Amino acid sequence: MPATDPADIKNKQKRSEVVNRLKAEKARAKLKRRQQIAKDEQENPALKEERLKDNQPKTLESMREFDETVVGEDEEVFAEEDTDEFAQYFNGQPPKIMVTTSKRPSANVYEFAEEFVSIFPDAELVKRGSQFEIKRIVELAIKRNYTDIVVINEDKKQPNAVTMIHLPHGPTAHFKLSSIRLSKQIRGHGTVGPQKPELILNNFSTRLGHTIGRFFAALFPHVPEFKGRQVATFHNQRDFIFFRRHRYIFKDGERCDLQELGPRFTLKLRWLQKGTFDTRFGDYEWMHKPELDTSRRKFFL
Repeated sequence: MPATDPADIKNKQKRSEVVNRLKAEKARAKLKRRQQIAKDEQENPALKEERLKDNQPKTLESMREFDETVVGEDEEVFAEEDTDEFAQYFNGQPPKIMVTTSKRPSANVYEFAEEFVSIFPDAELVKRGSQFEIKRIVELAIKRNYTDIVVINEDKKQPNAVTMIHLPHGPTAHFKLSSIRLSKQIRGHGTVGPQKPELILNNFSTRLGHTIGRFFAALFPHVPEFKGRQVATFHNQRDFIFFRRHRYIFKDGERCDLQELGPRFTLKLRWLQKGTFDTRFGDYEWMHKPELDTSRRKFFL
C-alpha cells in the first residue's frame, strides 16, 4: 500500500513530488471555495456584510487590557479640563513658544531644532548660553510672556529627547525622541508655507493621554489657515507618538493626494511632572518604570 504521508516516503525526489501535488490540490480547493463565496455574495450581498463584520483581525490594540482611566463622555473630566493648566489657551490666549537646546549643542541638534521650530507658527529658536540652567530660563520666559518652552536634548551629538514646559504653572513633560527624518531626507517632500496648519490628534484616550493631547494642542494657533492646506498630525499608537506634516493636494475635484513636508519623528513619554521643571523636588504625576510593562497589551495614553 503506497504511503500517503510524505514523511513516510524515503525517496527524496518522490517525497518532493507528493508534497508539491498536495500543495497544488490545497491551492485549487482554496480557490474553488473563494470563487463559490464570491458567487454566493454576489447573489446575496448580506452574506458579504456578515462575513466582513465577523472577520475582524486581532491586534494589540483590539485586545488592549481594560483601563479604567479611558475617557468617554465623562462630565467630570470635562469639568476638570475647564480649570486645568491649559484652560487659558483654550479660552483664547495665543501661544508663544521658546525652543532651545541643551548646553553646547552639536550641529545636528541645531539642524533639527530649526526644522522643529517651523512646525509651530508662534515659535522662535533661542540659542542657549552655557551659563543658563533650565530653571533660570523658565523665569526669564515667564517675564517675557512665553507660554511654553521646548528643550531639545542630545546624546552623542544626536537629538535624543524633548522636554516641554507649559508656563507659568506647568505641567512639564519629557519625551524620548527617535526615528528622526529631516525634510531633505524625505523623497519628494514639499516646501513649508507661512500659513498656520491644521492639527490632528489621534488616539489619546486615557486621562494621561488627554493631558498630553491638550499639551500638544496648546502649541498651535487657535484658528488654522485652510488656504495653506497644511496638516500637522500627532498619532498615538501603542504609546508611541508619531509626528507627520503634510499638505493635501486636490486632484480633479474628486481625489486628494498628500505630500509630506517633514520633519518626521517619534516621541515616547517618559514622565509628566506637575509644575515647571524640577527634577529634584518636583511632583511627578506619571513616570515610566520597567515594572509597569507587565503586558504588551497594556497602554497608558
